[in-house]
Amino acid sequence: MNPSELSEQEIFRRKSMEQLREMGIEPYPAAAYATNAWSKEIKENFKDDAPHRPVSVAGRIMSRRIMGKASFMELQDSEGRIQVYISRDDLCPGENKELYNTVFKKLLDIGDYVGIEGYVFRTQMGEISVHAASLTVLAKSLRPLPIVKMKDGTVYDGFNDPEQRYRQRYVDLLVNDGIKDIFIKRTRIFNSMRSYFNERGYLEVDTPVLQNIPGGAAARPFVTHHNALDIDFYLRIANELYLKRLIVGGFEGVYEFSRNFRNEGMDRTHNPEFTVMEIYVAYKDYHWMMEFTEQMLEKIALDVHGTTKVSYAGKEIDFKAPYKRISMIDAIKENTGVDITGMNEFQLRETCRKLGVEQDGTMGKGKLIDAIFGDKCEGAYIQPTFITDYPIEMSPLTKKHRNNPELTERFELMICGKEVANAYSELNDPVDQRIRFEDQLRLSEKGDDEAMFIDQDFLRALEYGMPPTSGMGIGMDRLTMFLTGQESIQEVLFFPQMRPEKTANASK
Repeated sequence: MNPSELSEQEIFRRKSMEQLREMGIEPYPAAAYATNAWSKEIKENFKDDAPHRPVSVAGRIMSRRIMGKASFMELQDSEGRIQVYISRDDLCPGENKELYNTVFKKLLDIGDYVGIEGYVFRTQMGEISVHAASLTVLAKSLRPLPIVKMKDGTVYDGFNDPEQRYRQRYVDLLVNDGIKDIFIKRTRIFNSMRSYFNERGYLEVDTPVLQNIPGGAAARPFVTHHNALDIDFYLRIANELYLKRLIVGGFEGVYEFSRNFRNEGMDRTHNPEFTVMEIYVAYKDYHWMMEFTEQMLEKIALDVHGTTKVSYAGKEIDFKAPYKRISMIDAIKENTGVDITGMNEFQLRETCRKLGVEQDGTMGKGKLIDAIFGDKCEGAYIQPTFITDYPIEMSPLTKKHRNNPELTERFELMICGKEVANAYSELNDPVDQRIRFEDQLRLSEKGDDEAMFIDQDFLRALEYGMPPTSGMGIGMDRLTMFLTGQESIQEVLFFPQMRPEKTANASK
């Protein structure tokens, strides 16, 4: 960094760093620092009538009150914050008071990491604190933290600009209350789901991120080049076809939490890099999967919140099973008054025109129906609802409906007007699957850049025989939004995609 670009505070902190070194104190020591206590646990276990408990804590200085021979600072560790009382004579029992007078009072700043050894006590003001007997510098902060101030319930100087928060998530986590809790809950959601699967004997697996055919979903892929093989690969848009290969190979239940990549738009519920859980279980159908899903989500809500009811966008969402079920055709009829049963492509285009639904010439029957549902129906389903029995044109990997060959055995789970899960009775007829892939190829030739490729190896796998199977994918980021009350997907991703910073700002 060019020194001329440094702020006054940054220059001051660099000088303090050098002064520490001149005093023989390394601002970035190599040795480990042993801790045996944390802020939250200290407060929860404190008892006034117990002997003073010796502790060793470490964390970041978040505030200081210098008061002559005695001072207070607030230390933030991974669990929260705790007050530290520092007496000059306790910290420096000998004649040399330099550690207190120079290091603590002048050379340490808010944001610096320190280690404190001492004992726990309650101050005269009633606050549980650590009485410091020793102080160790662990890391010098060369940039000042934003200082969020509150007065009469109003936040001043808040670090709340989304551009800054998402770009500098590390600062967001440090200074904004509640942000860390979102991501702790995200991990609990994943762990709860994983335990639900493991308890039933299903196997967690890994499948390729780099694929020579982007299969398993209708989406626009990212393309990359493999130098050693000198061929292009696609970043995974879905892992479905690989997981079904494992069912062919003899596994009865497999699942994967996968990072998927779709070269499409970004908004409050879409990010081009996202996490999906997909699970496939042999000898099951989509009716079984609906019950499996609603019971799982009820368990996750209880594990994370202790209740099935959560608040989202001012609405109370109840994850208690069972959930409403309605077919897609009935949902369209319920919300538009139009029955699309048996309509051809021309009739669907006319229906879109009458309903004011946008369309273009590349869209086949499946996309036209999807457009009507997305524009006129999705937003109506706030509580968890299974939309079932999709038209065959929309579902090239799904088994035909047992009672109506124009439909498929598929459901999507809608919550707050958004799709969270997508599941099928999987198509295991290799002849039918080949025909469906060829239909997708014709859509691609018509200009649909989201149509599926023909995966010849997957067809070969099906020809060896795949048992009846049900599969499901859940958008984990979107599920986390609903279970943590966040209305933007960027709030539940540590590092959402953003445009690169401008060169002029990148070094600041």
